[in-house]
Amino acid sequence: MKLLKEFKEFAVKGNMMDMAIGIIIGAAFNKVIDVLAKQVILPPLSLLSDGVNFENKRLILRDVVTDATGTVTTAEVAIAYGKLSEVFLDFLIIGFTVFVVVKAMNKLRNKAQDTKDETVVTPKDIELLSDLKSLMEEQNKLLKANGSK
Repeated sequence: MKLLKEFKEFAVKGNMMDMAIGIIIGAAFNKVIDVLAKQVILPPLSLLSDGVNFENKRLILRDVVTDATGTVTTAEVAIAYGKLSEVFLDFLIIGFTVFVVVKAMNKLRNKAQDTKDETVVTPKDIELLSDLKSLMEEQNKLLKANGSK
């Protein structure tokens, strides 16, 4: 029963919704990165490497063996290093894209949290904390002035 109660608290507090939204956005982001890598970045790389298709590159350890009728008797054994390089490139693109997006989001967040910047609306909680800090500094100055007399 305690587990059910903890799950209910978890779901009600919004953590579950935050995770669901993150997963949905992540899946959509993955599709964008997949197209970016395979349709935008890999073709020029393939052109620079004289039309080599990275996905089909592999190191053949044992060739396919067929009989006289053309039926495969022994399957090919190969290491698909081209697919690995493509996935690694996807990883680098995703990592760099996430870095750029997070950097932009942090810049916007820092700008929004700067109470002196009038170009963006400061969130109410940040504004209240800034006001509280100013009042406390003013109060400390008054207390120091009265205490030194």
